[in-house]
Formats: sequence, structure tokens, C-alpha cells
Amino acid sequence: MADRAALEDLVRVQGERVRGLKQQKASAEQIEEEVAKLLKLKAQLGPDEGKPKFVLKTPKDFDIAGQFDPMIPDAECLKIMCEILSSLQIGDFLVKVNDRRILDGMFAVCGVPDSKFRTICSSVDKLDKVSWEEVKNEMVGEKGLAPEVADRIGDYVQQHGGVSLVEQLLQDPKLSQNKQALEGLGDLKLLFEYLTLFGIADKISFDLSLARGLDYYTGVIYEAVLLQPPTRAGEEPLGVGSVAAGGRYDGLVGMFDPKGRKVPCVGLSIGVERIFSIVEQRLEALEEKVRTTETQVLVASAQKKLLEERLKLVSELWDAGIKAELLYKKNPKLLNQLQYCEETGIPLVAIIGEQELKDGVIKLRSVASREEVDVRREDLVDEIKRRTSQPLCIC
Repeated sequence: MADRAALEDLVRVQGERVRGLKQQKASAEQIEEEVAKLLKLKAQLGPDEGKPKFVLKTPKDFDIAGQFDPMIPDAECLKIMCEILSSLQIGDFLVKVNDRRILDGMFAVCGVPDSKFRTICSSVDKLDKVSWEEVKNEMVGEKGLAPEVADRIGDYVQQHGGVSLVEQLLQDPKLSQNKQALEGLGDLKLLFEYLTLFGIADKISFDLSLARGLDYYTGVIYEAVLLQPPTRAGEEPLGVGSVAAGGRYDGLVGMFDPKGRKVPCVGLSIGVERIFSIVEQRLEALEEKVRTTETQVLVASAQKKLLEERLKLVSELWDAGIKAELLYKKNPKLLNQLQYCEETGIPLVAIIGEQELKDGVIKLRSVASREEVDVRREDLVDEIKRRTSQPLCIC
């Protein structure tokens, strides 16, 4: 028990180290090295007999070598990624795909020693940021790779295209003799067939320089980048890197199964923070406010002791399907209520005052133009719906 407790402490400390490196935005190579140490410690830890067992299950009659088509889930993930990025309207994008088996096979036929596969992989992954000459200098000068081996790698990783490039490499005299590369190219060819059926093949590029630093990927990998950062008058170009990524990691989940069973997995992630930075910079350049609420109208009062009237009106609007709210203070100042609308992006204010109550009207104010009109109470819902029928766009 003492040994297990010590191992658990080591796992905890190493996990904190990995999280710290990620927060510090350390190099992918350094993070990968520490993650590998963490995984080794977890493997030594093994299953805890004193805890409920976690059982991994695959679908009934599941047959990875038979009926299961490994590229359908990958194609579906890419379809989902394209749909999400298109709906966000953040600009034209391209999804780059590759396969870790192709990378490993390519390194092997080029003469990269097995011990240098991962470190050379991290160098190749920088090609979207720096030139090939800089990457080559890092491989040779810093990582001790022979110049002629680096040149062979360069012949491959500077290529990109579609299914025609896949077919070309399937006939490559060196790659076609490597089992890993051949498997990866075969799967990519099938993937492009499905992408064509899904209608997104024009958004996908086979890019041999795509490496993805994480070592748990086992097959297809992909990464979405903006083709040209969306700019308008007064905006600065936005450099945010990839906005989505993912891949296949068939060996990861099985590491947590005491029996070591293989559980095929594929997934994707969307770069929410990077996408927010695009939208925020655009809004700042256009001097537009970010809407932090879906509220269509704020029910406000112009005098004191009108809380009950505000509650009655907001209830009427809710019953009519209007997204309305009110401040929780009993007697808020009108200026504070108007400022709240400006800060949160609420477009309309329904103002109740003593005179409005006598006249049977509601004063409807446009926050943007500051124009006010008296609307009969029975017509208020229709007027709000008319004014808010066009969705506001912050893009």
C-alpha cells in the first residue's frame, strides 16, 4: 500500500507539471516528453483493486477487422468540423489532413533513426509557421540529423494536394514498400472517397507537413486553419493559428483497461478561445458592442414604487414568448437601467411611468438610436416582435 501511495503522489505531481507546462505554453516537444512520463507512471500504478472497476465495452458483434469501416467515423468528424466552422462565418478555411502512419513510414524510408522520430516530428509540425530552411537547420543543427536525411524529408513534407497526391504516393517506390505508410495511404484514399460523398472534399487538403505534436494519435490527423484572416475596413489581420483539430487515437482509451483491449476512437475539438479572439477583434475594429445576453427588451421604470407594474409587464412579455428581463432593485434609477442595456447589448427598453399607466401606453425606447415612441399596451408585443424579427449579427 505504501508503494502505491508513493506512486499516486508521483502521478499527481507529474500531472501538475504537465498542466503547468501547458499553461506556460511550453514547446510541444517538452510537453510530449512529460506526458510520456506521466503515462508510464500511470501504467506502473495499474488497476486499483479497492475501487469500483471501470469496464470498457465495445458494441456487440464489433469486428474491427471485418464489418467495421474505420474511415466512416473520421469522415463524419471532418463533416461536423466543416459544418461548425461554416456556421460561425469567421472566414474561409481549409482542413489539412495527414496520417501518423504515413509520417512514421516516411521517416523510416528517409533514414531517420527510430529514436529521433518524435523529435523530428515536432520540427516538421512547425512548417506552417516557419520556412523549410529554418526547419531543416533545426533538424540538422539542433537535433543531429544528417543533412541528406533532412533533404529526403523535405522532398515529401513540402507536398500537399488531394486524392491525386495520395494515389501518387501509393506508387512511390520507397513509401509503397513501407507497411505503415501503405496502410495510412490506403485509409486516406478511402477517406477522400467518403469526403467526396459528403460534399466537403474541396475543403480538405492532404498535407504531408501536418504532424500534430501529441504522441497518442495513431492514424488520421487533421487541423483546420483560416485561409485568409477575415478583414474589413479598419481591421488588422488576425493571426490565430488553427481553429479546430483532431484525429484518431485507437490506443489511448485501452491504456486504462486492465485487459489492454483496443478501443477505436476518433474525435475533434474546436478552438473556442481562438474563435472568440477573431470575433472580439472584429468588433473592436468596427466599434461594435458584444451582446452578452439574448434578452430582447428590458422592462424599466421612470419613477419609484413601480416594481409591481414592472413585474406585471415582464410576465405579459414572457407569456407572449418575448425574451424580457428587469433589474432586481426595487427602485432603480432610469439612467442605470439604460446603461445596463448599453453594456449588455439589449436593443429595446419598455419604460413604465405614472403618466404611461394613466394613458394606457408603454414608452418603447431604441437603445441604439435613443428614439422613443408611445405604444398602446395591447400592441406592445407585436411591436417588439416586429423590431426584433431580424436577428442581430456580431460577425
